[in-house]
Amino acid sequence: MSVSRLPPAAFTLKQFLQRQRVLGIYRSMLRTIRKVPDEADRKYLRDWARDEFQRNKGATNQDAIRMMITQANNHLESLQKTLALAHS
Repeated sequence: MSVSRLPPAAFTLKQFLQRQRVLGIYRSMLRTIRKVPDEADRKYLRDWARDEFQRNKGATNQDAIRMMITQANNHLESLQKTLALAHS
């Protein structure tokens, strides 16, 4: 009988890659938010992003996670476009 050396909470490869994608989106969002000129808006957006990611941290349904990743990417693209328009 073989005993696994992995802890019981180890991620599958798919879960690990998905987690890395989510963390990448989160980091990109925070980097983009740093470019917002108004300090109050920056704080609001930073708190909003942190709350959204924290609230969905325990999600396990793969379809729901894919949907949330798509929504997060859409929010990020929207924010980036808005900042680009504001700076042009």
